[in-house]
Amino acid sequence: MRVGSFVLAAQFPGQGQGEALHRAVRSAEVAEEAGLDTVWLAEHHFVPYGTCPSAITLAALLLGRTRRIRVGTAVSVLPTVHPVALGEQAALLHIASGGRLSLGVGRGGPWVDLEVFGSGLRAYETGFPESLDLLVRWLRDPSVAATGERFNFREVPVVPRPAESLTDSEGPEVLVACTSPATVRMAAERGLPMLLGMHVGDQEKADMVAQWRTYARAAGVDGDVVAGAGHVSAGVCQIADRHGDAVEALTKAMPGWLKQGLDAHMTVDGRARTMRDPLAYTELLCGLHPVGTPRLCADRLMAASERTGIARFALLVEGSGDLAATEDNVRRLGAEVLPRLR
Repeated sequence: MRVGSFVLAAQFPGQGQGEALHRAVRSAEVAEEAGLDTVWLAEHHFVPYGTCPSAITLAALLLGRTRRIRVGTAVSVLPTVHPVALGEQAALLHIASGGRLSLGVGRGGPWVDLEVFGSGLRAYETGFPESLDLLVRWLRDPSVAATGERFNFREVPVVPRPAESLTDSEGPEVLVACTSPATVRMAAERGLPMLLGMHVGDQEKADMVAQWRTYARAAGVDGDVVAGAGHVSAGVCQIADRHGDAVEALTKAMPGWLKQGLDAHMTVDGRARTMRDPLAYTELLCGLHPVGTPRLCADRLMAASERTGIARFALLVEGSGDLAATEDNVRRLGAEVLPRLR
């Protein structure tokens, strides 16, 4: 089992953006010290829900500050970026870090980001497969041309080629954030592992893994790729000596952050949005994920792995909103939970 942290650089009420980013960087450094496997970085624009606008840029900083831990994007939003530009950055970081980058990508949402960056709603609604295929080809082939609806250019060499890394890995792994049967199928047909969100429980994740395997086999994906797919399950983790104290830490802090952050999202076309109740959502997350004593947290992670077949986890550790508490949470995850999983 491989356990990592999930970092949003969340801006809690009363905090500044610099404070949120400092906590994000510091929690990643502590994650390496604590023995975690990966730090996964979220990306958002124009909202306090997450103050990191470029997961690949923050990944570069953290790869330079660390020596062992993997750093992943969860996710880089493809509709708002040119896939070749992202591919070049990923190849550069893969080579420079000795193969420690994981590149998670996703569609994002129908947000005003599409207007600001000029990509438009079509890039979100129908353009994701084209962007994904171009990105993957850039990370695998020596030269690439494009003749698609959105991207059209002559053949150019890939420089630097990820395969030039002085490691056994030919390039960074690419994962796809999946929230619907359509994205599950898209990832499966390409043999790409999934990133599954923290808002769904074990049974739904198990069903998505089963769907992925069915689609992958039907598409002729190599059996070893299907059997070894390293899907990642996102969740929340808060550790305390008593279960009630862990729940209280999250229910005091997270609803305010969720309301402030989610309210700030603006749709590009004015479509109606259905908002979750922040407190009810926090309570749901506490019930689904490793929140409680070290023993309870370990038991929930092992049970989740057995139910879903997923052995990689990205756990939100900053739910208290406090730097010192976040650092302590990460250290306890490494010292008191990971040994129980091994």
